[in-house]
Amino acid sequence: MARIVMKFGGTSMAGIERIRNVAARVKREVDAGNQVAVVVSAMAGETDRLVGFCREASSLYDAKEYDVVVSAGEQITSGLLAIALQAAGCKARSWLGWQLPINTSDAHGSARIGEIDTVALDASLADGVVAVIPGFQGVAEGQRVTTLGRGGSDTSAVAMAAAMKADRCDIYTDVDGVYTTDPRIVPRARKLGKVTYEEMLELASVGAKVLQTRSVGLAMKENVRVRVLSSFEDGDTNDGHRGTLIVGEEEIDDMERQLITGIAHDKNEAKITLTQVSDRPGSVAAIFAPLADGGINVDMIVQNVAHSTGSTDVTFTVPAADLARSLDILDKAKDAIGYATIVHDTRVAKVSVVGVGMRSHAGVASTMFTTLGERGINIQAIATSEIKVSVLIEEDYTELAVRVLHTAYGLDAEDAA
Repeated sequence: MARIVMKFGGTSMAGIERIRNVAARVKREVDAGNQVAVVVSAMAGETDRLVGFCREASSLYDAKEYDVVVSAGEQITSGLLAIALQAAGCKARSWLGWQLPINTSDAHGSARIGEIDTVALDASLADGVVAVIPGFQGVAEGQRVTTLGRGGSDTSAVAMAAAMKADRCDIYTDVDGVYTTDPRIVPRARKLGKVTYEEMLELASVGAKVLQTRSVGLAMKENVRVRVLSSFEDGDTNDGHRGTLIVGEEEIDDMERQLITGIAHDKNEAKITLTQVSDRPGSVAAIFAPLADGGINVDMIVQNVAHSTGSTDVTFTVPAADLARSLDILDKAKDAIGYATIVHDTRVAKVSVVGVGMRSHAGVASTMFTTLGERGINIQAIATSEIKVSVLIEEDYTELAVRVLHTAYGLDAEDAA
């Protein structure tokens, strides 16, 4: 008997028929003798609808009441799935975030999970009752409902799996696993059987939309085995071949290990250049300190060689959604920074290659730069980590860059159409 957490996203819960399909999947695990907890998202589009109501009610809404409203979507689907499971012959009950409880920080709208009390849940599971838990929500001091931020149900599922000491956390989505790149861009992309936590964390952070970054980081920290599966494929989920396992590096043997695991892209980037910044100690700190104070996440940074005039140009990227706020912060700090002009560009994209094989193989970056250069794709900025190389390029070249790099690193599937 295994203890399993199953998480279903918004498309899986979009309507009663799909909820019945989810119930059938859960029942198969129960019939196999497993203890099961299910974490659910709101129906597709429901959270956006609830957010819209808050904004319509007041542009300066109270964040605490906002969480009360937007967490309602998951409460509805958890109750409906419990009803569907009962109708299918399973013992089931719903548990809201405050009933377990799932204790979080009080950062409403982006709370962090602190501790989950599983005493009552463990007793219920031992009695054969399926637990249906709304993702995305918890409770802070003062019994105030909190939410974890968009995509937070993935984090809820991993956190529940860690607290319950589950054997596995299955994340059901509208894709059937993690691919070497987006198969809509590269039809010859291959589905991966296993990916390390580190690789998945890098892929998620640089544009892969399969899992939320926070959930992968938590899985790595707590050593939770995660599997990504499709909600819309039938078959035995215990055959060991469906989906993609996210595991520790020690679970991947040398025969399965590749130099490059995947290629990701992100068009939600904006480039900012400050010209003629004073070339003196502390000038760079004067740029990035106020951005950090404003909660702006800066990614790539390039500082040009100093001009003979004692100044330099500094280029960096921020999320496109934060561009206007970044420009406002930099404008207010102009005197302290000491720059001439600000130039910004949203017609850029970040393309990244990721793989733990980079640790022991030279030439990964060289292959990337050479391949892009041969196709006339100019690199505007570069960022690296131990297992990742990212470049900033003109947005129009994104798909071409992904395709040629996928081929250059030998990732194309031989039997794909």
